[in-house]
Amino acid sequence: MDDRKPEIIDTRLIAKSRLFGIEEMHLRFSNGVERTYERLRTPPIAGVMCVPMLDRDTVVLIREYGAGVEDYQLTLPKGAVEHGEDWREAANRELKEEAGYGAGKLTLLKRMTLSPGYMGHHIRVILAEDLYEERLPGDEPEPLEVIPWKLSDLDRLLERDDLTEARVIAALLMTQRLLSSR
Repeated sequence: MDDRKPEIIDTRLIAKSRLFGIEEMHLRFSNGVERTYERLRTPPIAGVMCVPMLDRDTVVLIREYGAGVEDYQLTLPKGAVEHGEDWREAANRELKEEAGYGAGKLTLLKRMTLSPGYMGHHIRVILAEDLYEERLPGDEPEPLEVIPWKLSDLDRLLERDDLTEARVIAALLMTQRLLSSR
């Protein structure tokens, strides 16, 4: 298989909102085939998602409204890395804003993309341990419910209709696997 990336012949912005741009890309592949793709043009802002562990078996989840699915979801604390901020600082800030905890120990588990077929955004999944209570004001429109859950009961959590986000599921499974190997 040829590992050469397709040649970008042309790109143009075809729509724009307050948050997103839609870009059309005209590509030529190494075999000569040309195609037009659309992608979300996202700002080059990295994200962080924390898997906060109260102890070896208890993860801290939050419940917040997801406008994309028009319902409340169980999720993990996450957000954007602000300009000039280190991912560790961003992770601890988001954790304090959304869950009311800081972490004494932060471990990068994986850098993940969200939907690489049409979006360039990436997020760092971070294991947060040695938690202590500390709250910072956040930008959420309503208070977030904090829900501790036993990783030993992860199968029951995965069966719930209000836990659907693939990156959260992946982060929980990676964490469970890592902690069981320690």
